[in-house]
Amino acid sequence: MPLTLFLLALVVFAMGTSEFMLAGLLPGIAADLHVSLGTAGLLTSAFAVGMVVGAPLLAAVSRRWPRRITLIGCVLLFLTMHVIGALATDFTVLLLTRTAAAFANAGFLAVAVTAAVELVPPDRKARALAVLLGGTTLATVVGVPGGAVLGGLLGWRTTFWTLALLCVPALAGLLRVSFGRPDGPPDDLTTELAELRRPRLLLVLLLAALVNAGTFGAFTFLAPVITEGAGLPEVPWVPVALMAFGVGSFLGVTAAGRVADRRPGLVVAVGGPALVVGWLALAAAAGRPGPVLVLVPALGLLAFGVGSTLIARVLYAAAGAPTMASSYATAALNLGAVAGPVLAAGSISTGLAERGPAVTAAALVLAALLAAAVFRRLILPARGRS
Repeated sequence: MPLTLFLLALVVFAMGTSEFMLAGLLPGIAADLHVSLGTAGLLTSAFAVGMVVGAPLLAAVSRRWPRRITLIGCVLLFLTMHVIGALATDFTVLLLTRTAAAFANAGFLAVAVTAAVELVPPDRKARALAVLLGGTTLATVVGVPGGAVLGGLLGWRTTFWTLALLCVPALAGLLRVSFGRPDGPPDDLTTELAELRRPRLLLVLLLAALVNAGTFGAFTFLAPVITEGAGLPEVPWVPVALMAFGVGSFLGVTAAGRVADRRPGLVVAVGGPALVVGWLALAAAAGRPGPVLVLVPALGLLAFGVGSTLIARVLYAAAGAPTMASSYATAALNLGAVAGPVLAAGSISTGLAERGPAVTAAALVLAALLAAAVFRRLILPARGRS
């Protein structure tokens, strides 16, 4: 794999840390800004809203721009929003900075995905995407637990400052790489948008959104499962659990990347049902520390293995939209990240309490599997083509 691909993954690591870090910071943010835990969870949805809107919008606007200009501009905006967020004393201000930071993240990711798949042969899209998403999963292994430790020891604002500083070396790296302009004139935007009328693409987008909604919803409220459900202290067990989930997710993306180009149906058919059972098992075991800590990495592996496979299928299904396909994939991922935490937050106020997000995740994955079974022929590629 080209070295440039790993540089893109490094930046995705920094942005992925920001996207997922709230899973370990919500209790502190809620207490400091005097809002409920469910309300604080909306920060994750706000980030996802910025990603959903920003990905297609910036992909469309920047189609003729030099890629380096777009990428550097996105990183600068991202850095600025984290500085403002670290200084925020009002929840609304923090909510707005999260949305703007996500807008920058979306723009970067949409361009980076396009660049990544162009760096490899056409039949290795999933492998390239796995390397790029490896930055996100490594964020859950290293960045998110590290942020949780900093937040627990020094306050959540320290994590925001640290993340702003992390953008500095990323900027230095981007300044040393030339991506140039997209090759040739971009395809007609109307033609690319018309791809969204194709049933196969719409179905794969729906499946990806549903599975990732379950993942983001349950992951956002993992800290309460550890502290309130299992009765473990926030430090060190929340960072440990987050790291375990991240290790599993990294392994899941890596493994899926090796087989998803050739056998996507196998990944979904095996991993999907196992994921439903896993989320239900987490809900059932929420009061027992041992089973919870065993299930968390397994769920990371399954959730990101199945989720990344479906995101890769979006790129194949949107082959007729070469400059917009990555934004469709990013939007699908983050539509799930918008809906998941909202649904999970609502489930907490029911009798399920901290078990609610895991039950909600199981229901969302089950809905995706039922849709996949009914419309199976639309999802899988015909023999001999992707």
